[in-house]
Amino acid sequence: MKFAEHLGAHITPEWRKQYINYEEMKAMLYAAVEQAPSAELADPEVLSRYFAKFDEQFFHYCDKELAKINTFYSEKMAEATRKYGNLRSELSETLEMGAVKKQPAWKSKTPLGKKNVPARKIQDLKLAFSEFYLGLILLQNYQNLNFTGFRKILKKHDKLLNVCDGVKWREEYVEAAHFYVNKDIDRLIQETERAFTNDIEGGDRQKAMKRLRVPPLGEQQSPWTTFKVGLFSGAFVVLFLTVILSAIFHGFGDDWRVGLRMFRGPFLIIEFIFLWGVNVYGWRSSGVNHVLIFELDPRNHLSEQNIMEVASVFGVIWAICVLCYIYCESLGIPQYSAPIFLYTLMLAFLLNPTKTFHHEARYWAVRVLSRVIMAPFFFVTFADFWLADQLNSIVPAFLDIPFIICFFGENPNWQKTSYGGSSCVRDISMVRPIVAILPAYWRFAQCIRRYRDTREAFPHLVNAAKYATSFFVVIFSYKFQITSDGYFTSKDNPWFYCWIVAAIVSSCYAYTWDIKMDWGLFDAKAGDNRFLREEIVYSSTWFYYFGIVEDLVLRFGWTVSMSLIEAGYMEGDVMMTILSPLEVFRRFIWNYFRLENEHLNNCGKFRAVRDISVAPMDCSDQTTILRMMDEEDGVVNRRGKTKGLSKKKEQQRLLLLQGESVEDLCS
Repeated sequence: MKFAEHLGAHITPEWRKQYINYEEMKAMLYAAVEQAPSAELADPEVLSRYFAKFDEQFFHYCDKELAKINTFYSEKMAEATRKYGNLRSELSETLEMGAVKKQPAWKSKTPLGKKNVPARKIQDLKLAFSEFYLGLILLQNYQNLNFTGFRKILKKHDKLLNVCDGVKWREEYVEAAHFYVNKDIDRLIQETERAFTNDIEGGDRQKAMKRLRVPPLGEQQSPWTTFKVGLFSGAFVVLFLTVILSAIFHGFGDDWRVGLRMFRGPFLIIEFIFLWGVNVYGWRSSGVNHVLIFELDPRNHLSEQNIMEVASVFGVIWAICVLCYIYCESLGIPQYSAPIFLYTLMLAFLLNPTKTFHHEARYWAVRVLSRVIMAPFFFVTFADFWLADQLNSIVPAFLDIPFIICFFGENPNWQKTSYGGSSCVRDISMVRPIVAILPAYWRFAQCIRRYRDTREAFPHLVNAAKYATSFFVVIFSYKFQITSDGYFTSKDNPWFYCWIVAAIVSSCYAYTWDIKMDWGLFDAKAGDNRFLREEIVYSSTWFYYFGIVEDLVLRFGWTVSMSLIEAGYMEGDVMMTILSPLEVFRRFIWNYFRLENEHLNNCGKFRAVRDISVAPMDCSDQTTILRMMDEEDGVVNRRGKTKGLSKKKEQQRLLLLQGESVEDLCS
């Protein structure tokens, strides 16, 4: 592998601009050789002056690169030293706290576990040390890659120009540079390993290093997994075409709408999972650190092939179940056993408690999903609101759940009967609008929670208003449906116009937010990237323009659906079945730009690993502690707290006026 490819595969994405600009320096060398006067025609003195002038420019560029690398390395090294000091201090305090009261030795083999230390505290310490260790390894990798880059490019300089100035410059400047001669990073790595082994894992180095293990950068995918993805994906394509042809020529049961609603939801979920795998591939190949953004375990997470494998396997199972539903009489099986089997299998896979079938990934999905459902009672992370946004794109899957419950409630024997489920198909009870509102409500509640935590009206309350517009779309749509029998045409129904206006406002609001806030496009400082932003990650600008147009078209896809349904050309269920996969595709494109925008925010902070705080202290908590230290009777009994509340508030106001501000105390 060429060094340029090796460098691209092993750099830390958030530090991309801080590495040696190897490609630019190599291009300078080749351009100098190509543009040099011909040795046969030009005078040797002219040739010598040409290369002397080039060397002056080239080594000046090397100086700038070396200064950049030295500065960045020094900053990250100082940051790592401070973090290590904080971790050691917290570990020492924890050990002292645990020494007060010992527990029975059989409870744990680790020093912390033997003492009176909460399990959550031990887990937080382990996580903090493992993330810190990962950051040290990334910094060590940064050190080695940059030195290798200088060595390679200066060697290439000497080879192309037939001189030895590059070697001399390397010996004089690079090998004396701070980022190379400083070995504090090696010392910190050894001290971290020693502290983690002795104080946390009780001297068990094998167990400690297993926890601290850093996955190899640029790791190749498993050929066996690649084969399975190709096999099951190909099988799904063939079976899917068979399903379509069978539905056309053989029929789709007594009432095609029943079969459509039975299998539409699982198909949308499978499509979403597969496209998520494609998302992961795109993020990884473009250097977008989705592992950090989603706060996944960098040592143990699913690759894009693992995700696509799960989707393709369930895609094959879905197609087989649909074919069993269509040919149930020929196969001699109950017609409605196929959808029941499919739903049961998917739920069993997700909720399987055993440590099989990607247990950690399934646990992560269930945990995030439960936090979404319980909004606004939990602090909102990126993964929480990202998943809630995905749920807003598979609303039809939620709407099919009440239908399935209704259908099997009235036809519990799973057999093909004269009852076609028409009453459940025509059901317009309050359940459907409530279910349709749920995904938007979850995002709305998350925005309110984020406002509560940050006290920032913009963007959180403005974003909440965007999801609130969806409430009106659903409510007016429901009112239009239940009152449509009282009017000769839809145009006579006033709720129809309310629905149209609400849908237009909601779509415009959502599209504007997508482009400007979620994607960060149409930046005034875009420069050459017209209508985009100053910095972009993906190589082709046309991908961005396609995303802008595609998002607009699919955001307003409901207008085409409404026109065709009102004109009598299409059934509502057919249009929903066509538009639902397109909405999942729209979200798939949205994911690329949303994570790119988040990634660029991390790049601006050079944040490459999770910041794990073992003992977080809020600014207000720190202020309170300092105030209590200044008061004569700083610690008061809880019973007397209410009685003396107004007096204490007055004292605090006086202290703030006489002393420092809260901002000064927190700085």
